[in-house]
Amino acid sequence: MIKRIIQATSLCLLTQAGIAVADNHERFKNVKIESQQVSEGLYMLTGAGGNLAVSIGKNGTYLVDDQFAPLTERILTAIKGLGGDVPKFLLNTHWHGDHTGGNENFGKQGSIIVAHDNVRKRMSSDQFIKAFNRKVEPAPEVALPVITFAEGVNFHWNGDVLQVRHQPNAHTDTDSFVQFKAANVIHTGDIYFAGMYPFIDASSGGSITGVIAAVDQILTVADDKTKIIPGHGKLSNKAELMAYRDMLKVVEGRISKMISEGKTRLQIVEAKPTADLDAKWGGGFMKPDKWVSIVFDGLN
Repeated sequence: MIKRIIQATSLCLLTQAGIAVADNHERFKNVKIESQQVSEGLYMLTGAGGNLAVSIGKNGTYLVDDQFAPLTERILTAIKGLGGDVPKFLLNTHWHGDHTGGNENFGKQGSIIVAHDNVRKRMSSDQFIKAFNRKVEPAPEVALPVITFAEGVNFHWNGDVLQVRHQPNAHTDTDSFVQFKAANVIHTGDIYFAGMYPFIDASSGGSITGVIAAVDQILTVADDKTKIIPGHGKLSNKAELMAYRDMLKVVEGRISKMISEGKTRLQIVEAKPTADLDAKWGGGFMKPDKWVSIVFDGLN
């Protein structure tokens, strides 16, 4: 399972780096959507790109994120196999295409798309992801969130209260996490990459400092029994999220100190400031040298 998640995350990186749409369809042809029950009526779905959460019950289907457009029908087939249907609500945790790529397809089927104000702003205008040297064109109107919020929004859905809270300037400036309160489950979006260095999109307002602050907010509402669905990686828990937060703080401290000493990006990368952490955290798609460069961009 971990190997499949890393492979799917690598596919996300390749897609964001600018591979042609036709090629994407070829790359997605062997992707399988797999489900894991995390609570009654609540599931984590994996495939390619960001992890999904789906709530199925008396009020209908509620979906968190939607991966890539070529996977929509497979995602919907998986949802129907669990007893659900076309989502009544679709929440985007942030604007990146591995979490919003299916918006157009679901929007055309009547799903109501919800996200932070900045998700709509970024999706409706030209964007540039510096880390991948990639321009992103505006999404069509049907793919845009039709309900947006500034700080948060609550859904009273399927016997639970789903609290969605924006976290400023974390992975991007568009991030939110959602807490399923009765189920004691949290979907973090890309604030959390379980077991690996995260991608932080400095060109979209992200920084390691903001990710740490966002993780700290999630930790205030999690307990030892909370199940945590990360943006990427395996189903997790509070202890593992705390370890991730501690790693981030160590890296932030080391690179901030080197910046204050006047060291350049190249000098910092060559100094290997994460060398003692790489064996545990460097096995994802974000390799250590690239990770250090990205942290530098968000701090400098």
